[in-house]
Amino acid sequence: MTLEQKLDHLLDLLSSMESAIVAFSGGVDSAFLAKAAQVALGDRALAVTAVSESYAEGELENAQVLARQIGIRHEIVTTREMQNPDYVRNAPDRCYHCKTELVDKLEEIQKRYEGQYSHLVYGANLDDVGDFRPGMKAAESRGVRAPLKEAGLTKADIRVLSRQWDLPTWDQPAAACLSSRIPYGTPVTAEALSMIDRAEAFLRSLGFRQVRVRHHEKIARIEVPAGDLPRFFENGLNEQVSARLREIGYTYVTLDLLGYRTGSLNEAIGKSPLLTISV
Repeated sequence: MTLEQKLDHLLDLLSSMESAIVAFSGGVDSAFLAKAAQVALGDRALAVTAVSESYAEGELENAQVLARQIGIRHEIVTTREMQNPDYVRNAPDRCYHCKTELVDKLEEIQKRYEGQYSHLVYGANLDDVGDFRPGMKAAESRGVRAPLKEAGLTKADIRVLSRQWDLPTWDQPAAACLSSRIPYGTPVTAEALSMIDRAEAFLRSLGFRQVRVRHHEKIARIEVPAGDLPRFFENGLNEQVSARLREIGYTYVTLDLLGYRTGSLNEAIGKSPLLTISV
């Protein structure tokens, strides 16, 4: 299918649902899905943003601004995944428990509106198929639809179409919850999430757009695109970064020589008997 045919298919899928609640983080995929839902369904679409300790500082404000720009109705809920021991223990199925909590909250909103919204949808796309994503299994098991995936849209497609629709997210770096920076088997804590958030915010303030701070307890392992690595050794930036991250609470600050890559912590799965997939 051409890109235009995929877009038409997406809008047809959404129209056939008649009404929908969109899980809306404000990232590339959910922003495009929210826009498509607004185009196809108008005021029969509702965007819902879930806020918790794993949601980076400032992201809620960005999502609120974006929802107003899109023109979609918008609500905010608080999720309590940190109260779930299965989430906190941070096994490879962590995302399953997070997505389950999110779906619980979306279903509560669905019930509150007494049938005004017939479907729940979220922003998984075709590129997510085949990757290790237990959250997708949780969503599918609860009947949550993934219209972008169903329409055959890839991340590259979504960026192109987002640009055509003047969405500011079209070139936004890939995003993921802060818990994804903590190695499996290391418990997720509010303190660790706060350290990661502050460290990444500092690095973004220095002009690094795509950045991850992988949290190995007292070690911060920084991932940026390989082309950005030399910057750390210009004008004493390495010392500046090290000093700030030590203030935040890290004892050692390191650079990953392989650079940024999606899901790098999944590389440990299967290499330890403690890191087995149970979902």
